[in-house]
Amino acid sequence: MMADTLQKAFQLRADRSALIVVDMQNDFVRVGAPLEVPDARETIDVHLELLDWFRSRKRPVIFTRFVAGPHPTLMWKWSPQIAPPVCCCWPGYMRGYGDIEGERDCVAVIDELAPHPGEAQIDKYGYNGFHRTRLTDLLVAHAVDTVLVTGTVTQICVEDTARGAFHEGFQTAVVADAVSSYAPDLQRASLQTLAMKYGRVVKADEAMRELEA
Repeated sequence: MMADTLQKAFQLRADRSALIVVDMQNDFVRVGAPLEVPDARETIDVHLELLDWFRSRKRPVIFTRFVAGPHPTLMWKWSPQIAPPVCCCWPGYMRGYGDIEGERDCVAVIDELAPHPGEAQIDKYGYNGFHRTRLTDLLVAHAVDTVLVTGTVTQICVEDTARGAFHEGFQTAVVADAVSSYAPDLQRASLQTLAMKYGRVVKADEAMRELEA
């Protein structure tokens, strides 16, 4: 992988690591979602493997959720779907999707990856999961110094959260086969940039083997 063609700046250690799942929400992942990322559905199985690994070892699992509305912010200029009548990512706004029956809260994590009781969900009002949230404090409370980052969208919320982790002093590994984008070229560029200066880029099976060592 990209980062490992350079040098492993740090080792993944199970007793110091946490999993951060970025924005795997209905309004991004489901069929027909306002900000649909079809490739996000291709990462569900890998997410389930990672979640099982961390949960079975009682390591922290944290979900971020992008939250918007009801009042206009700068974000609306770049994602007009946030505004009415679509109301993308408005908490409590129920929406139907093409791949499941019934309506779902549009900001909720998808059913397949539903957080377990006690697993933190960090609501953010921008791209970076660390910006004006309690994520840093939560990780520090669990004696975490390394985070594995997954989710969608790679070049936006995943990258900004990975950069945020770096700036908060956490060793950061982005899981290449558990992130997704609507633009493969931008995803490749994003992972190359992250691997160059911000952290490691690893595949899930490689990460889990290293964590076991």
